[in-house]
Amino acid sequence: MSTHGTSRVMVAIGASRILGLVREILLNTFLGAGRELDALIAAFRIPNLLRDLFAEGALSTAFVTTFSQKLAKEGKESAFRLASNVNTLLFVVLFLIVAAGIIFADPLVRLLNPGFAVVPGKIELTIELTRILFPFILFLSSAAVYMGLLNSLHHFGLPAAASAVFNFVSIGVGVLLAWLLDPTFGQRSVYGFAIGVLVGGLAQWLVMIPRAISLGYRPRWLIVWNDPGLKQVLRLLGPASVGAAAVQVNVMINGFFASYLENGSVTCLNNAFRLIQLPIGLFGVAVATVTLPHLARHAALNDTIALRDRLLVGLRQTIFLTLPAAIGLFLLAEPIIASIYQYGRFTSGSTALTALALRGYSLGLVSYACMKVVAPAFSAIDRPGIPLRVSLLGIFLNLTLNYLLIRVYNLGILGLTLTTASVATLNIIQLAWASHRYVGSFREPEFLRALGKILLSCLILAGVLLLGMVFIHPLSGPLLVRIAGTLALVTLGIATYFLTARWLKLPDLALLLRKGSRD
Repeated sequence: MSTHGTSRVMVAIGASRILGLVREILLNTFLGAGRELDALIAAFRIPNLLRDLFAEGALSTAFVTTFSQKLAKEGKESAFRLASNVNTLLFVVLFLIVAAGIIFADPLVRLLNPGFAVVPGKIELTIELTRILFPFILFLSSAAVYMGLLNSLHHFGLPAAASAVFNFVSIGVGVLLAWLLDPTFGQRSVYGFAIGVLVGGLAQWLVMIPRAISLGYRPRWLIVWNDPGLKQVLRLLGPASVGAAAVQVNVMINGFFASYLENGSVTCLNNAFRLIQLPIGLFGVAVATVTLPHLARHAALNDTIALRDRLLVGLRQTIFLTLPAAIGLFLLAEPIIASIYQYGRFTSGSTALTALALRGYSLGLVSYACMKVVAPAFSAIDRPGIPLRVSLLGIFLNLTLNYLLIRVYNLGILGLTLTTASVATLNIIQLAWASHRYVGSFREPEFLRALGKILLSCLILAGVLLLGMVFIHPLSGPLLVRIAGTLALVTLGIATYFLTARWLKLPDLALLLRKGSRD
């Protein structure tokens, strides 16, 4: 695996996730966990679901797989022709979807967020914001094609950094427009933040076009229905859409149940999910981004041993980086939430509710991240129906468990996150079993030894953090004490884990150090 490529992607995604977190902090500070922010998050959730259906998840997987195979077998000219074909068809289809979404926003919002109707003005505000945000899916889907093209040509840095451009622009434009609409950042300012998100999506698309052109791609209007490459993309896109969108669909289901909970619950769920997405994006997505083109190439050449080995390395790296993150987020949930969000109109009560959600989500963090690596592998081996079946079962389980934990056992926001974590874990177990059958045995001695060392390192990490919390109490003092204490515990955990990994001579630590020296 290209350690240099993975490192660049991790740095770029890390910048994007941090900027995304900054945007969420500003929204929570200015708007608080209440009606306006609940409405904005619910409105954004609809195009965000479509983003995984048509853009960064499914389309990237289907396009990168086919584009990489075209490059390996037929050369750049044929691959670029495929890119123009996909770009044109995508634009036409999504233009129609965006128009329909704007027209039918009212019934769509009422269907997905029925509980909002009990709060005066909340459902109407969500409908207006949904109409503003719907074109976002067109911009992000177009960006996904360019991202896949550049990744397939082994240019990983800029596509990953494009997400940072989105967050940077959405913050700048959003804050400026919010202030212009309402200098006190009252109720009207939420419209400015929504427009900022839309402009950020456009920037993410446009920033990649010059690099693609410099590599020889010439965008043109082209639809050739009988192109075998386009047929393969469409064939892979259907199953991959459902497979890649499983988490977002389940988040949408969670939003449906959360709409009936107390005001601010949607915001607290989103805050917790944002923190979980940080290590998933930084590690799981980064590893998957670099792994997929290699898997597609090995599959095209029928080199199953190399394909299995590449997949195992990706899984091992993902577990090495996300398991300690999950432990840290679970144990330090409340001080982390307080240090990041508890400012302005975001209260200590909101902190406690968000920390509860974060603990539930953290139990599924490793599963989420591993799915990012494993699920696309089935497109590479031309078995896209397997993630489809797993995802459909997962959605059914999510509905069932949510009903039981929320309506029967009244676990509230914790029930929602426990359900999501459980479903993700069941999904990755099924995908791993299917990978074992179609790709090869995971019982490689080196892989199993590495897993054992990772588990030992994590046990030591948990023990040190629990001991550290006996002496350090971040929530017992003023703001600076809170932040300093949280940073001290996080630093202690990171140092403990990596020193233990070095003592145990884990190969993934050596890879990370090599990446740092090369960059």
